[in-house]
Amino acid sequence: MLAFLTTFRNAIASWWSEFTLQTKLLAVATLVVSLVMSGLTFWAVNTIQQDARLNDTRFGRDLGLLLAANVTPLVADHNLSEVAQFSQRFYNSTSSVRYMLYADETGKIFLGIPFLEAEVENSLTIERRIQLPDDYPGDGEKPMVRQHMTPDGIVTDVFIPLISDKKYLGVLAIGINPNQTAVISTNFTRDVTIAVFITIWVMVILAGVINALTITKPIKELLVGVKQIAAGNFQQRIDLPLGGELGELILSFNDMAQRLESYDEQNIEEITAEKAKLETLVSTIADGAVLIDNNMQVILVNPTARRIFGWEGVDVVGSNVLHHLPSTVQMELTRPLYEMAAGECESAEFRLHLSQPTKRTIRILLTTVLNLQRESIKGIAITVQDITREVELNEAKSQFISNVSHELRTPLFNIKTYIETLHDYGEDLGIEERQEFLQTVNHETDRLTRLVNDVLDLSKLESGRSYNFDGVDLSQAIEQTLRTYQLNARDKGIELLQEIAPNLPLVVGNYDLLVQVFGNLIGNSLKFTQAGGKVAIRAYQLDPKSNSHNQSPQVRIEIADTGIGIAPEDQQSIFDRFFRVENRVHTLEGTGLGLSIVRNIIDRHHSKVHLVSEVGIGTTFWFDLTVFDETVPLKLIESTAEKSQVPTL
Repeated sequence: MLAFLTTFRNAIASWWSEFTLQTKLLAVATLVVSLVMSGLTFWAVNTIQQDARLNDTRFGRDLGLLLAANVTPLVADHNLSEVAQFSQRFYNSTSSVRYMLYADETGKIFLGIPFLEAEVENSLTIERRIQLPDDYPGDGEKPMVRQHMTPDGIVTDVFIPLISDKKYLGVLAIGINPNQTAVISTNFTRDVTIAVFITIWVMVILAGVINALTITKPIKELLVGVKQIAAGNFQQRIDLPLGGELGELILSFNDMAQRLESYDEQNIEEITAEKAKLETLVSTIADGAVLIDNNMQVILVNPTARRIFGWEGVDVVGSNVLHHLPSTVQMELTRPLYEMAAGECESAEFRLHLSQPTKRTIRILLTTVLNLQRESIKGIAITVQDITREVELNEAKSQFISNVSHELRTPLFNIKTYIETLHDYGEDLGIEERQEFLQTVNHETDRLTRLVNDVLDLSKLESGRSYNFDGVDLSQAIEQTLRTYQLNARDKGIELLQEIAPNLPLVVGNYDLLVQVFGNLIGNSLKFTQAGGKVAIRAYQLDPKSNSHNQSPQVRIEIADTGIGIAPEDQQSIFDRFFRVENRVHTLEGTGLGLSIVRNIIDRHHSKVHLVSEVGIGTTFWFDLTVFDETVPLKLIESTAEKSQVPTL
């Protein structure tokens, strides 16, 4: 609605500006005369109406007092039939009375003229009451007069209290019809005024049309032509068969337009080529680029900036850039942009975090654009750099360095402490104590070696190094792993089980990486399983029916144990680097990188590691690998491993 009113107002302003001064003066004079005539008419009509209302008020008051004086004794004697007859004769004797209502002291109407229908004598009783004005005096002696509007005119309402022997019996309400003579006079005066008003404007409009056809139209055409030339439309011509000075002016205008068109054709191609070069250069920039003028209106924006700010499909060129920026960016840039437009500074830099349209970290550089003489500011260039990956890498690097430093500090400190003790007090220590110290140093050295090896393995996996994939015999890889850990399991009193399905097909993978996965998972199971427990590794091909959504058949590998289990709050972080369950139970040592390496290796095989664990019951890890097919080129087919629970031992 507001946009419509603005458009309408602009159209009226444009239409009014096209008139000549003579036409405007004529319209203003006509408007003044018509307003004076209308004012006089309204004053006359209002005067007549006021006199009529005053007369109706006096007549109604006198008539009501006369009627009340005659019916009050009858009402006091409860002679309602006589009241009705007298009131009916009174109503029939004059056309000025519109209605007559009698109500008792509670406001209940017991008589009305024209007569009301009798009440329905059944369980539903219709009771009519009169609604008196809030300022009605009640038992006062003076009548109250009010007026209300009806389709026939203004009706005067008179309320007369019925008082007998200073006792308030009720109220008499009389409605007085409007004075017909005053109404007719008012309507006649109004009609004459409207006729005079219309006649004046018809004469003025006719004079304006004649003037427009002879003088205004050629001048208007010439004005439109000049505006078109100023807007760059050099093909504009005026074709009006006029003579005299106005005709010579039109001919001169056409000659000027022709020369400008010729000049424009010589330069437009060069200007267009330069503009195309600029737009192409900006669109190929990897960073986002937005160019705005001093009024914050967008002049140019490249695809990268549209993607970062979520402007795809939005026409932001020509609109205020602050209206389209995300709220966080808008709050940071509003003040600097206006300061730069005012020449208070030449550049600024910001680092912001965006949540919409996607979460990212950006760096924004603001630079003023000066004219050739470098004297005035023509606009502001906004450069937007997406540094999300850079920030994430810095944070990951800092966290990794911090974690590695912390993990390396402990074994190095222990080694140094025991070596210094042996060096300083070796002769005072017994053979068993020296042997214990050396054993601890050796143990810490092994721990340090494992940590360095795990860090190197994880670094290789995350560095994007390429690995060769081929058909892998899982039975052979599992058998090699079990031979490695069989002695360790026997020393701890843990039973190692394998359940390999017969005729198990080859799977797509890297043999060494899969052996490392089996070793890490079985090693963890042995570490967290008490004596007398069991650790099992299973491998079987999934049912083709349950695997119908995969592109290739799958083989599932499970490593299950009856160990201490993993608490639910730890299961979300168990694959994070340097996260160890012993951080919670404080009983076993480890680097905290084993499961992170497992996850990275399985990700390389386009699969995902799952786990089911319950504290005190045990833990089961499982993942799926794609069956090797010699007829298909060696590329990993992404696995959509099932997430159904796998029973533990």
